[in-house]
Amino acid sequence: MVAIIDYGVGNLFSLCSSLKSIGAEAEVTSDHRAIKRADKLILPGVGAFGDAVKKLRDSGLYEILREQAAEGKEIMGICLGMQLLFEKSYEYGEHQGLGLLKGEVVPMEGRIPEGLKIPHIGWNGLHFRRDSRLFKYVEENECVYFVHSFYVQDCADSLVATAEYGRELTAAVERGNVAGCQFHPEKSGRVGLAILRAFCE
Repeated sequence: MVAIIDYGVGNLFSLCSSLKSIGAEAEVTSDHRAIKRADKLILPGVGAFGDAVKKLRDSGLYEILREQAAEGKEIMGICLGMQLLFEKSYEYGEHQGLGLLKGEVVPMEGRIPEGLKIPHIGWNGLHFRRDSRLFKYVEENECVYFVHSFYVQDCADSLVATAEYGRELTAAVERGNVAGCQFHPEKSGRVGLAILRAFCE
């Protein structure tokens, strides 16, 4: 069973529907016992990093996620959920993340060419940096759907794919049992479903 972590951030039910459409057993939950029983975890999220971390801490999910990762359970973060896997974010201040992966979250503003709209919204091709189980059924340059104003940098030890938006931005990461997608696989059609299928296998 795949537990989709419910901490009050994001449209969790479209993700749940996508997982069920590929035959995966999925449950949206904040129950600590259900999370511990699950075979795999997905941490979704939209909104501000600081607010999301506070909600994880207040609900006790912050430590549960760290414990489950340390025990080797497979975890995938999506969008803000991916950013939360890293050490820190500079989104409206400085905030500590889960620290499961090395790297930091920084604003696009001032780092991508002037004239490009922020947030970055739309379809972009994936450029693979190294092999990843997430892309078992995906080809180089296939497109996925992004919505974000911040991105992860200094994450060379987990970087598996980038997308170009004025510069190469981190699109997906994987190290050991921890993985993440900056884009939304549940909004990325066939390609997104293929990525979810690979994670669930």
